[in-house]
Amino acid sequence: MSHKTIIHWAILTNNNSDKDSLITELLEHQKTTFFSNYLGLKGALFSKSELERFIDEEERHGVKVITYNTTQALLSMSSGEQKKALLQQVLRSNPDFLILDNPFDNLDIQSQKELRERLISISTQLPIVQLSSRKKDILPFITNTGTLIGSKVILNTNLESNDSISENGMRTLKGVIPPPPIPILYEEKELVAFKNVSVHYDKKTIVRAIDWVIKTGEFWQLKGKNGSGKTTLLTMITGDNPKAYGKELFLFGKKKGSGESVWELKSKIGYFTPSMTDKFTGYHSVEYMLISGFFDSIGLYAKPTEIQLRIAKQWLLLINMWDIRNNLFHELTLGQKRLLMVIRAMIKHPPLLILDEPTAGLDDESAALFVALANKIAQETITSLVFVSHREEIGLNPKFIYELLPTEDGFTGKISQNKKGGR
Repeated sequence: MSHKTIIHWAILTNNNSDKDSLITELLEHQKTTFFSNYLGLKGALFSKSELERFIDEEERHGVKVITYNTTQALLSMSSGEQKKALLQQVLRSNPDFLILDNPFDNLDIQSQKELRERLISISTQLPIVQLSSRKKDILPFITNTGTLIGSKVILNTNLESNDSISENGMRTLKGVIPPPPIPILYEEKELVAFKNVSVHYDKKTIVRAIDWVIKTGEFWQLKGKNGSGKTTLLTMITGDNPKAYGKELFLFGKKKGSGESVWELKSKIGYFTPSMTDKFTGYHSVEYMLISGFFDSIGLYAKPTEIQLRIAKQWLLLINMWDIRNNLFHELTLGQKRLLMVIRAMIKHPPLLILDEPTAGLDDESAALFVALANKIAQETITSLVFVSHREEIGLNPKFIYELLPTEDGFTGKISQNKKGGR
């Protein structure tokens, strides 16, 4: 089959798109309007859900399906290594076409480049259907385009425009950040201080000679390739990593291991990562889910005060979710859930707010909202902000960047100042 005869699709998705139905339709040979040329053909799926399925199988049963030729566990691999292994497994099944579901999410720039080149090579042999929430991720060999609205594909979408985002890619949020009901008093200027910290796992150096100080009111972006140790540093800050003990690591004025409890630490830190939304499965309303942030509970089990109700209203008006305050949390779109969880983490104005890959898997509009919210928190509060992302998010305006760079013995940090500004 020559390259010119192969048809490749790019389907732009948003947080309301029913991707699962489209994927099932393609893989199970159901009648489809636009993909009739795939009927009777064997498809294979390259997606985060497939990767998670293999990880779960390996963890539960000790069966190495993907990594059968190595001793390393799939879960312990970096995102780039995991996706390389998954693509090899997918191709070993000898499919007639591939479905790529946001293939570049959670990958560093170099891994994205390598995967892109590999997919370009594959495209000369196999038809590809790419589902993408980001326009700039669409592969160069695509021949047909569309948008998935609900479960319906709309053909020939103009992928170059998006009226919901301004020309510079930024969104604006009307209103001001609501104040906390009771300010969390913290007099020390330094919230976090790594002093020549190194971390080793099984004699392998992960990070080396880390010197990083986060002061009150600073806005940082944490960068680094897959496997560079970003998660290691974050979990040392949040108290979830035993490797922090015995190190020259100071958290809120106290050396780690000097008697503070994990709960004392967590009371001063707001934290969000996309996987957190999976923990909130109950039947809680949008308003009550937000207010539960005052109590650090999953759902609301105490009567809120008038002040808490007023602050919650101000936050929901800010992100344009007040009109759906009585909707159930699990009925929200992916982007709405994440926005709500971020302001839930911020509602008490903790001294430190960590946003760990908050835009992964989101469409362009939702990602722009996250960027606008992060910038606004940095501008209008004294909360220190650490934003972790593999992507160069348009409009993100940190003052400082801490980048983990490879050496012959682990990764070490480099501090730079964002010339575009930041607070």
